[in-house]
Amino acid sequence: MVGKRIVVKATEAEVVQELCSQIQAKAQEVLQTCSTFNVGLSGGSLAKFLCQGLPNIEADFTKWRFFFCDERLVPEDSSDSTWGLYKTQLLKAVPVKEDQFLTVKTELSPADAAKDYRNQIEKTFGSPPSFHLLLLGAGPDGHTCSLFPGHPLMQEEAPPAGRIVADITDSPKPPPARVTLTLPAVNSASSCMFAATGAGKADMMKKLLGDEESTPSLPARLVNPVGGEVVWILDSAAADKLSI
Repeated sequence: MVGKRIVVKATEAEVVQELCSQIQAKAQEVLQTCSTFNVGLSGGSLAKFLCQGLPNIEADFTKWRFFFCDERLVPEDSSDSTWGLYKTQLLKAVPVKEDQFLTVKTELSPADAAKDYRNQIEKTFGSPPSFHLLLLGAGPDGHTCSLFPGHPLMQEEAPPAGRIVADITDSPKPPPARVTLTLPAVNSASSCMFAATGAGKADMMKKLLGDEESTPSLPARLVNPVGGEVVWILDSAAADKLSI
């Protein structure tokens, strides 16, 4: 399926179940023709959802390969570290190992960390890389990955003129130094999924999924995989202001 789908469930628990059920289905589909299932991870509430739901699915996790849609350049024991979050929580919940994760070398300078991470991605997933699924979050300002409204990174061109991985040193949200996939890289994925719950997300979901465009454009709204699909899984509270 190509395009955008919005799935609304009654509760957060049902959102978690639907999210992980769709991940399971995508993994099964991919592994019919590929030796690995390549999954991009994000932080925030998404990590909680995955730790709750993935233990309940049937999957050959040994064939899953994980990478990060963005990472903050902080030590892994920092509360801001996305890898640290998954290392301490997901590895306890499902049978995956550390060597199944591509991680950003956060001790490097931002530019060197981005270059090294791009090299890791291309070595592991090819050039251009094969991203089967990106699991994304949307911040209260409409950002996704470390792509923020109005930031110069939003103008990044698609390869070969542009980059698939970029560094950012002036993130509007702390910490300021990060490494992120660019929007063209995100939109090269076969599939992208968002999950959002709670009444506090309703206004932003209207901005991201409603008819009216924002200025500057909201990065999460611009996620639209070329030749693929984006799926938004919401609970009824988050979807309350949508006309669907």
